[in-house]
Amino acid sequence: MRKILYIILDGLGDLPIEELGNKTPLESALKPHLDSLVRKGKAGEVFPVAKDISPESDIAVISLLGYDIEKFYTGRGPLECFAEDLSLNDGDLALRVNFATKELNTEKILDRRVGRNLTEEEAKELSKEINSKVILTDATFEFKNTIGHRGVLVIRSLKTKLKAMVTNTDPAYERRGVFGIAKEEFENLLLESKPLDGYEKDLGAIEAARLINEFTTKSALLLNESPINRKRMSEGKLPANVILSRDAGDSLPKFPKIKDIFGLNLGSFVQMPVEKGIALLCGMEIIEVPSSTGHLDIDYSVWAKITLEKIKDFDGLYIHIKGPDEPAHDGNFLKKKEIIEKIDKFFFGNLIPKINLDETIIAVTSDHSTPCKLKAHSANSCPLFICGGKILSDNLEEFSERTSSSGSLGEILGKQLLSLLVKLAKE
Repeated sequence: MRKILYIILDGLGDLPIEELGNKTPLESALKPHLDSLVRKGKAGEVFPVAKDISPESDIAVISLLGYDIEKFYTGRGPLECFAEDLSLNDGDLALRVNFATKELNTEKILDRRVGRNLTEEEAKELSKEINSKVILTDATFEFKNTIGHRGVLVIRSLKTKLKAMVTNTDPAYERRGVFGIAKEEFENLLLESKPLDGYEKDLGAIEAARLINEFTTKSALLLNESPINRKRMSEGKLPANVILSRDAGDSLPKFPKIKDIFGLNLGSFVQMPVEKGIALLCGMEIIEVPSSTGHLDIDYSVWAKITLEKIKDFDGLYIHIKGPDEPAHDGNFLKKKEIIEKIDKFFFGNLIPKINLDETIIAVTSDHSTPCKLKAHSANSCPLFICGGKILSDNLEEFSERTSSSGSLGEILGKQLLSLLVKLAKE
């Protein structure tokens, strides 16, 4: 069986941008290594979850690993809390949260990510204040910062099991049952958590919503007075003065192991807590990589080096690179283009010359599209190519959204892709 390199470039897909000559960042990027690979293989389009879904990363990744989200998914919160070693029993409420900036005396959110410049040290100190000074009625909680502005929260009621069927306080995401869906358009206001339709009389959901709102109010009062935030404002920075919560879950998912499904010993390179949580729950071994240096030429080169070393120990590697997504959320198409070029030059440029394509299957796609115009995930398909082994060429000249739509692989659902890679690896 050939080795598999399953590479996800987070938020890669986009829409044409006038300032780029009506090209997408991927189309306009200088990416000789990706283009050389697509010339050797077949292309297509991936709908990570379904055609009408603008997926969050969690349901997209679960689908891309071959799982039926309708059957296994229990919410993003449990995945991230598990990755951060917060204990979660059935009936506890687990949430993904953001530090954010709210206008004083209104519900207006000025920035959902605190300007993307909240340091780890600042986030740790704010988390310590929250954990030591906020007290909830008839409940306990654990709050933990993760990466940048991100964090996780577990609330445990002292009197009842909590039900996760509640709305988000984060305006950028909505709940459809247990699923979190990115909104393409939204009013940037702090929301009140409420039981979802059909759960208005469910005591567990009522109590869960009450506790979320109590935590939001009490933590905001504390954060507004925090020395950390007073210092940030004195330096002309936005204060991290409110916590936005979303994607509640009240139990861990019970995934069958990838090895049991596909007979595949799959290692995983991941950057974000949600991806780490999914990988661990699916039975994948996490391959540790050094913390980011902040210099992508160094970081991507190191990832390529570790890929070459670790592929020997596994049947395949699942590699999830966050890069393109963040500037897309900021609408920064030039930065997105630049990051794609750096991934091509320093990751693929150091990797491909040392890979035997006859003995390897390489797939490159994304977990969702993040168009810079929208600054949000969209339901657009994601470009895909697969090369290596005995795969014949579609004779395409470049890797892009446009060329992928004409590839012979056609349209593929995310949950179909890994089984296809395993099949190709065995041919």
